[in-house]
Parts: sequence; C-alpha cells; structure tokens
Amino acid sequence: MSIFYDTHQSTFHLQSRSTSYVIQLLKSTHLVHLYWGPRLQGTSISSLLQQVERASFSPNYHADDRDFSFDTLPQEYPGYGRGDYREPAFEAKHSNGTTVNDLHYVSHTITTGKPTLEGLPATYVEQENEADTLEITLRDPLTGLEAVVSYTVFNELNAITRSVKFDNKGAETIQIQRALSSSVDLADDEYRMMQLSGAWTRERHVHYRPLTPGLQRIESKRGSSSHQQNPFIALLGKDANEDQGQVYGMSLVYSGNFVAQVEVDQFHTTRMQIGLSPFDFEWKLEAGDTFQTPEAVLVHSSEGLGGMSRTYHKLYRTRLSRGTHRDQVRPILINNWEATYFDFDAPKIKSIAAAGKELGIELFVLDDGWFGHRNDDRTSLGDWVEDRRKLPEGLGKLAKEITATGMQFGLWFEPEMVSPDSDLYRAHPDWCLHVPDRSRTMGREQLILDLSRQDVCDYIVESVSAVLSSAPITYVKWDMNRNMSEIGSALLPADRQRETAHRYMLGLYSVLEKITSTFPHILFESCSGGGGRFDPGMLYYMPQTWTSDDTDAVERLKIQYGTSMVYPASAMGAHVSDIPNHQVGRMAPLTTRGHVAMSGNFGYELDLTKLTDTEKQEVKEQVAQYKELRELIQFGQFYRLLSPFESNITSWMFVSEDQQEAFAGYFQVLSVPNGPLRRLKLKGLDPHRRYSMSVNGVTDANTYAGDELMYHGVIAPYAQADFYSALFVFKAVE
Repeated sequence: MSIFYDTHQSTFHLQSRSTSYVIQLLKSTHLVHLYWGPRLQGTSISSLLQQVERASFSPNYHADDRDFSFDTLPQEYPGYGRGDYREPAFEAKHSNGTTVNDLHYVSHTITTGKPTLEGLPATYVEQENEADTLEITLRDPLTGLEAVVSYTVFNELNAITRSVKFDNKGAETIQIQRALSSSVDLADDEYRMMQLSGAWTRERHVHYRPLTPGLQRIESKRGSSSHQQNPFIALLGKDANEDQGQVYGMSLVYSGNFVAQVEVDQFHTTRMQIGLSPFDFEWKLEAGDTFQTPEAVLVHSSEGLGGMSRTYHKLYRTRLSRGTHRDQVRPILINNWEATYFDFDAPKIKSIAAAGKELGIELFVLDDGWFGHRNDDRTSLGDWVEDRRKLPEGLGKLAKEITATGMQFGLWFEPEMVSPDSDLYRAHPDWCLHVPDRSRTMGREQLILDLSRQDVCDYIVESVSAVLSSAPITYVKWDMNRNMSEIGSALLPADRQRETAHRYMLGLYSVLEKITSTFPHILFESCSGGGGRFDPGMLYYMPQTWTSDDTDAVERLKIQYGTSMVYPASAMGAHVSDIPNHQVGRMAPLTTRGHVAMSGNFGYELDLTKLTDTEKQEVKEQVAQYKELRELIQFGQFYRLLSPFESNITSWMFVSEDQQEAFAGYFQVLSVPNGPLRRLKLKGLDPHRRYSMSVNGVTDANTYAGDELMYHGVIAPYAQADFYSALFVFKAVE
C-alpha cells in the first residue's frame, strides 16, 4: 500500500518510489495541501500547517479563529465565494443565481488498483498492485453538490493522477461553470514556468518564464489541444536544469479546450492548476446527474527535466497507450502525400510502393485524395467512397496488389470533417457545428461534423468501418485539419449549448473506442495538421501521432526536442521528405534528414521513383540501420544532451533498459568558421561497462568506459558544413 492515513494527524500520505504528496484534513472539514516533493520516509509528517492572523482583508471563515482564512490556506480543491480570492478549481451556479460554494469533507476510501474514467481516456494498471487510489468525498451541505476528488499513486513511476467527479445530490439544477482536474498550492514562488507553445508547422517549442505576482496562463479555446499550446506545464525550482533540481509537471489527458495556469498571490505562494478551459464552458447538472473531469497526471522529479520526461515517457508508453501495437516495433513507411498530393492514379501509387519494397520499406500509406471527387481540398470530405476515376479497379484491389508484394497497406482519413461540396453535406446540412442564423466560417474549405450528436458518431463509425473492412488495411492516419468556430449543436437546447465543445470530445472518444476496438490489428496514427492534437488523450486510442506537418530536418530538431519533454519517441511520427523542403525551402542533406527522422517512428514522404541510384542506396542503408536500432529508439530511455533552443548544436540519445546499447544523434545547424572543438558528454550509460563505438557506420578500434563517455565525453565531429549530422552507436562489450 502506498497511501497512508494518519488518524492522529488527520493526514493522507501518498508515496511513490521517490515522491511524497501529503494532504491534511483541517478542523475535520477542510482539505489542505501540505507537501509535494522528494519522498519522505515515514508515513506521518511532523511539520504541519502554519497559520497566522492576517489583516481583515483576508476574511475569517471561522469567527472564533482569526488565523484561519481561505485567502491564505493551501487548499486541495478550492472553490469560490468564501474568502479565497485566487483562481478557484471549480465554480457552480445555483438556481438562485449565486455562485458561492463550500465543500466539506464527508468520507474517504483507499483501494488497491485504479478505476477507469467513464467515457474518458486515462492511464491504467495491468496488475492491481501497480497503484493505489484515494477517493475523498466532499459535499456542500447547503446545495447537495458533491465532489469526489480522486488520487492514484503509481508505486514505481513517481506519478500521481488526479480527477474529480461531481454529483448533484440536491433537489435543484446546478450549472457547473468551471471544473479543473488538479490544483496544488506550493509554499513559495521561486520557480520558472515552462510551457510548450508554437503554431502550425512550429509546434511545442520550449519556453520559460520566471513567476511574477499574478496569473500566468496558457489555454486553448480552439476546440482541440492545438498547435499553439500543449496541455502541459512544469515548474522548475531555483537551481533546476535538465539533469538536476526539483521539477513539478502537470499534463492533462484530454484533447479539447484546456487551461494550465500558475498564480502567485500576495504572500508569494504559488497555485498550479490544470483542467478544462472554463472559457465558453458550462454543464447543466440536474438532480442525480454526475460530471467527470479529465485526468491530470502530476509528475515530480528530483533529477531535473530529464527525470520528469522519462517518467512521463514510460507511463504514457506503457500505461496510457493500449492495444496490439503498444509493445510492437512500428513499421517503416512511405507516404505519397508530398510525392503526389492529389495528383495520382493507381499505376503511380503502385510504382511508389514497389520502389519502397525494393528499398526495404514495410508499409505504404495512401494519403488524401482517394475518395469522392477529391482532386483538391475543396470537396468530398464525408463521402468515404473510393474514387473510381483514380482507382478504376477499386481500393480493395489496389491494397491487395500492394500487400501481395509483402508490403503493408495504410490509408488516410479525415472523418471528423465535411465539405460543403459533398453528398453528405447536401443530405445533412445540420450535421455540422453551427449556430442559427449565422454564416458558417470555413477553414480549408471544410466544416466540422457535430460529434455531440449520436447520429453523426454512428455515421462516422459505419462509414469508416466499411472502408476498413473492404481492404487489407493495417495502418490508418486519422487527420483533423481545422479548429472550431460557431460552436453550437442543432440538437442541444439553449441552456446546454455551452456543453457542445466538451460533448464533441466525448463523442470523438466514443467513436475512437469503437473503431480501434473493432480493428485491433490496425495501427492508428493521430494527426491534426501534424501536431495540432498531440496530447495524452489521443495517445490512449492511437499509440503514435504525426509530430508536425513541417518535415524539414532543422525545424524538426526543435519540434521533436520540445515534444520529448512529455511524449515518448514511440509516439512521434518522423519522416524524410524531399528537397527543397516543402515548408521552408531548405536543402538539407539526405543523411541529416534520415538521422533526424530516425529519432521517432521512421518513414519517408517523397517520390521514391525519382531518386538517383546513389540516393536509393543511401535510403536502403538508412532503412537497414533503423531496423537494427528501432527497438532501442522506440522503447529505450531518452536523454537530451544539447538543446536547439540554446545552441547551434542539438544532441539527444537513447539507452536500452539494460544499458547494453545506446544511440546518439548529433546535429549542427550552421557551420562556424574556425569554430571550437567540442566533446559530447553522454548520459544514462553504465559507468562500470566498456562500450564499442561507431560513428556514421564506421566502427572505432577502441573501446570506452561508460564513466569516460559520460563525464569526459567523446570527440564531437568537426564539420565545416551546414546541416551536418552524425549518428553514434554504442554497444557494451565484455
């Protein structure tokens, strides 16, 4: 058992392998936060809450206790209206129009294992002894609103999950206006906040900012987790860096609108929160109804950002991702998108697939343009019927011909969208998100289907399943290429319209659950214009995501580095594309493009039939090398060595769990005249072992001690070339 309740002190002590989280029940009623940090060995804690009287501007909840004020109390799940002027974790409006709430402790349970969240993705356990769960029931005695605040401790992973289930046990309807998943009050403000922000083709760049009094917030109001922000923040202690110091991470298992924020108050304490965005959100909770928040995953690390990342990586790879492909190596693919766009026919597709087979590639993916009358991005979304003009013998025949050669066959879909120029829209114009009497804003000449409707969800499941059943398909790229506007539903009443965005996500999750369960042999990859929905919620259904539509190797250094803060390499799709690069026009060498893409789920996105013999030979060698390394890359431990946000040089590495093997990439963006000589210091190796080393396929005659490689380092290449890369492989020797 990793959760202990001390009846004498009224404290709950949550212990993982290296982390403690302590809650106190104050005055038998109020839930307060005492500690989150390195593991405390005992099950009790001697230093409890300090309280002092403040001025009358911090009002006293208990008239006979002038030291007690919600304005200064470090709370576990703070509400609004009883004297706490900081950001609340929840808000609820009552039938009389007021929004004052007051949750009191009722009871708690401690159980082995981890319950599921109804209708929502969440982390899980395979054996009950992997985790323990604390559920604390709070209730407002006046209104009957009940909140069950749930904590699960993963015993070996330094991760704690939090969520809240609201239950209206009163007689009157309540409107939930804010329902965050986690709120933690820290004792001081000596932190830097880190966030992952960007834009389409520039996702998840790493940004830091010092905390200042007031609110620091990131948020998505786009109907998806978004390219612009990722549902994650971290606080870094005063001396924390990549390898050392205290780091606190919060990540939300959700794919829609979210908020993650930090507030520093007048006394320099810090409130850290994450959950559903309260912007344009409301949920009508009638008597007897319940509402479940998404899951927040809290990770503490005493080993800097690297330690935090490796915890998230292992948890999300092994206890969030599910299904047949979770623990299987992923196939090397060739996608025709940047090779042909919409302009292709069956012979062209077969020629690219044949070229891929010759080079050792294992999977061909037919991208956009195979259905309806889809010759551009203005038509046919929603009409998931093969285009017989391009594929006169049908999709099934094409797939069978390609798989007969030994290649697998994959397909692109965008099931959540509809084109106004489509049979589906002409038959059901009310099936898209819209509001009465308003024009319908276009994005990429398309509208978004209303997945808050069961009939729409049923159509998607039926139409997609029909295609997947018609051909030997083993891979699906599930795309979503615009953000929401006119967020309304034709079927919801006026007082539930602000539920539409969240109901959409619940509908999407139900669709994904049905389709992925029906076709467990298919490897699903999530996509939203690349990385616009790269979040833990999607990883629950699809174990990998197309990291970015930007395939330029240099830009991918920052994108993949930032993504690695939370997400494992097994979740990142990474492809070699043509030059000049279609997003930025850069002319990076094929070697460098290959080395960068090898740091994820490897593939190509160009016309293989146009390569020279020399290029084909290099591709063949890259494919062979990745096959040797992919288990290490996809399932090994990841270490960041040099940051592209701080230097002209980027480096990272993967180390096998048994420390027998390692792979490191070294990337120089621009050549520096008469530049410095460098040593590359590795991480994660066994200091007591010796390792052989090869660089770009050339084996060094010497062997090297693990401690030497980590503390003294290896000689970094001295290259007078832009966009240069080197690939190091280390293997333990007796």
